[in-house]
Amino acid sequence: MCGGAGTRLDVDVEKPLFEVRGRAMVDRVVDALDAADAVGGVYAAVSPRTPATREHLAARDDVAVVDTPGDGYVADLDRALDAVGRPAVTVAADLPLLAPEHVRRALDARDRAGRERADRQHDVAADADAPNASLSVCVPVALKERLGASVDSSVDGLAPTGLNVVDTGGDTMHTTYDARLAVNVNRLADADLAAALAGPDETSSRTEGER
Repeated sequence: MCGGAGTRLDVDVEKPLFEVRGRAMVDRVVDALDAADAVGGVYAAVSPRTPATREHLAARDDVAVVDTPGDGYVADLDRALDAVGRPAVTVAADLPLLAPEHVRRALDARDRAGRERADRQHDVAADADAPNASLSVCVPVALKERLGASVDSSVDGLAPTGLNVVDTGGDTMHTTYDARLAVNVNRLADADLAAALAGPDETSSRTEGER
């Protein structure tokens, strides 16, 4: 998802094109998705707010551009999902430290949630054709605060990361303690934090892992 205006970041380039350690955030996200085995294709949802991002991504041969109206995240997401279908992994372009393993873990967590739901119903066969739930990956607000990352929204002490698996069933949440998913670059201080966590060895930013 790369169609937002990004006014909070207050820079002279469109937010998805803002660079973290010399690479545009949107390129970092696309690269991570490209390297994720379970992802069959990468689509970038752009809007009239991000024409330069559209031009930039159109030059890549590993991503397809989907035009959305720019009427807000939910409306643009709905338009993008209408184009690509469900299930789909969705990622905000301001998550520059996304890695392929994050996608795998999110999909694994979604599958576990589905199996647990079937077990609770005591009828795995009957549940086999039921729609899978969507999954939102969250981090503890306490982790973001400890790192110094901005917190723009939270529910019950958890903040969304911008990484989701969208399907046709209900909703479930998965909590991660991976610092790389705790940094959404909404402000310049977030960008400095992302650059610090990014490298030179980007794996060094892991905390105690998944729980």
